[in-house]
Amino acid sequence: MRSLIRLLGVARELWPYYVGIAAASVATAALALLTPFIIKGATDEVVAQTQGNGGGVPALIWLAVALLVVELLGTVVSNIGGYLGDVMTTRLKAILSSRYYAKMLSLPQRYFDSNLTGTIINRLTRSITETTQFLQMFSNSFFPMLLTVIAVLVITALYSPWLALLLVIIYPVFMWLTALTSKRWQPIEQQKNTEFDIAGGRFAEAIGQIRVVKSFTSELRELALFDRHYGRTIGLTQQQSRFWHLMDVARRGALNLIFFGVYAIIFTSTASGAFTLGAMVLLIQLVAMAKQPVTMMSFLVDASQRAIAGSKSFFEAMDEAPEPLAAIGAGTPRDTAPWPARDDGPMISFDHVSFGYDSDTEVLHDITFDVAPGERVAFVGESGGGKTTLVNLLLGLYRPDSGVIRLRGVDVSTVPVEQLRAEIGVVFQEAALFSGTIRENVAYGRPGASASEIESAATKANAHEFVAKLANGYAAEIGERGIKLSGGQKQRIAVARAMLKNAPVLVLDEATSALDSKSERLVQAGLEELMADRTTLIIAHRLSTISSVDRIVTLKNGRVDEIGSPAELATSGGIYAELLALQASASKADRKRLQAFDIRA
Repeated sequence: MRSLIRLLGVARELWPYYVGIAAASVATAALALLTPFIIKGATDEVVAQTQGNGGGVPALIWLAVALLVVELLGTVVSNIGGYLGDVMTTRLKAILSSRYYAKMLSLPQRYFDSNLTGTIINRLTRSITETTQFLQMFSNSFFPMLLTVIAVLVITALYSPWLALLLVIIYPVFMWLTALTSKRWQPIEQQKNTEFDIAGGRFAEAIGQIRVVKSFTSELRELALFDRHYGRTIGLTQQQSRFWHLMDVARRGALNLIFFGVYAIIFTSTASGAFTLGAMVLLIQLVAMAKQPVTMMSFLVDASQRAIAGSKSFFEAMDEAPEPLAAIGAGTPRDTAPWPARDDGPMISFDHVSFGYDSDTEVLHDITFDVAPGERVAFVGESGGGKTTLVNLLLGLYRPDSGVIRLRGVDVSTVPVEQLRAEIGVVFQEAALFSGTIRENVAYGRPGASASEIESAATKANAHEFVAKLANGYAAEIGERGIKLSGGQKQRIAVARAMLKNAPVLVLDEATSALDSKSERLVQAGLEELMADRTTLIIAHRLSTISSVDRIVTLKNGRVDEIGSPAELATSGGIYAELLALQASASKADRKRLQAFDIRA
């Protein structure tokens, strides 16, 4: 329950709704309590008139009018409370979802390395939805009834302390038995949620890569994996439900015994003359009011348990530590300040940097090199040798285990990551576009760019020609991950995106390695335009690209092996010289060795 209270505290700005709902609930409870008293008065009046006393028909009419007014007011007030509850719940869901999304955006890359994307998404839909639905039900239905019950207990005590005592006993007995139920129910619910999250994660992953699934005719295997996780939830539900309903029999059986005592007292006291017939009718109605929340409690407790489990999952994610100096703090982007840098010295400096993705394996060992302003540097080494890791460290996606990385003389770990990443443009090997229009994708790094700036960037990237031929031009929708575009078109959009960002440092994870010759020429021309007057780091996949750079850094077993110009390293006998020799060889063994470097001629 603490997690639910904490959840409400997260959205403190909704306090006017909380107050409004509480006020409407109090008014609803008060009006509901008036009805039994009016009916009591009407019952006593009818009995009096049958005995030749009373105020006649007008008195009964006025009582009926009073009943009508109270019922109408109750209807209006309860619906006002319901409206406030609905709006509060939707706003709460929006706030929690936004906070969750902001939290995900602020988490370090390591978090996403160890969690399936679909699992992260499933937690958003499951945890927040279950929690807010419970709060909506509680605010709209159960809270007003709870206030009514408190008033009922007070009024009943005025007639009979024994009745009030029996009614009071109901709630601790019910909650005690419920606590026993929850102790076993909650862990099973957590197991079910884990299975749901894994299944949902795999579902999202398979649908996101449906072409791969179909290409490998893996539909049945994916479905079997999905069904296996849901099948486990069936077994868990059987165990959970069996225990739940056995305990529910115990809970409701205990309530039946208590209500037996309540009705026995009311009937015998009326027969003995302690209560009038009107008082009996009043007490029966009050007991019914007290009984209604109890009969709802099984459903309420079931919903609350799911909400508690969901809120715990939510806060498990929310309690994760964000990346240092994250771009998003409490859900609000920081203002990007100017880069606090010197203009003299190297543009990029790696100073004795070591790093491992886990504590057992070090990927990079004591890496040291400098990159001058405007210099083009290629990184060469076997696949898995740490080339991409160097880029990830420069972007601040991970922190070095030791050593310092500097950009224009400033330790990159000391500045907010949005300032760091504003200085670096990236073109990945996979274009990584978003659903939406071409205009939105080109302007992704500068959302406020003008139409002429977008078109200029696309022209330089050799993308404008094909965009102009589309029916909607720059307003053309490209589908999820740009699926409506060819590989070459996507890469040219990615190049245009980097051009429009206009960052002083450029990182290229060779964007032409998977393209056909025509597309490669067009993209390469755009890249040449993009690299002009920029400091460029290239993860090289082609010898032709490597030979055109200013310097090469070769990596071997996670260490810097050689640094030098292509001409220098061609005769040094190191990795680059080996690659040139392998390229000239026609033997299968040498070709296989070349593939180990992920290099094409």
